[in-house]
Amino acid sequence: MHISFALFADAANLSQEGKLNILGVFDTVQVGALPAIHPRANLVVRLKGNRADAGTHTLMLRWTNPRGEELWSSAGELSIAPPPPGVTEMDFPLIAAIDLPIDQAGAFRMSIDLDASTKVELPVQVRAAGTSGGGPPTGPGSPIMPGARMVS
Repeated sequence: MHISFALFADAANLSQEGKLNILGVFDTVQVGALPAIHPRANLVVRLKGNRADAGTHTLMLRWTNPRGEELWSSAGELSIAPPPPGVTEMDFPLIAAIDLPIDQAGAFRMSIDLDASTKVELPVQVRAAGTSGGGPPTGPGSPIMPGARMVS
């Protein structure tokens, strides 16, 4: 199983037809004062798998501040049933509405672990009123999100 993309958005949902709808993708947050909570950020993750991925998998989300301190985490299990005959690829969209705690300006990270291995580190730049807040995240880009990096 792998993560085909991960991003933060203002809103996301699944249509009746199973289409993933995403609105307001962002990688920077502006806050008026610190500390703050960014309410209802939607973390959208698209997991892809095949027949061999049937079974139970663990997923862990970790939100860390620029100093690397964990401010929030959550873990859960995904139970994947075998696909019907003839189906070779499975799609598992995940939408998590999260209130993000923010204790300072700078580069925050959402780490996404699958089966005890970090697969994605998604950056979010936080700027506070009256501070420079730094520039955009740096480092190699990827198809996941500008500034995000896949971890092998």
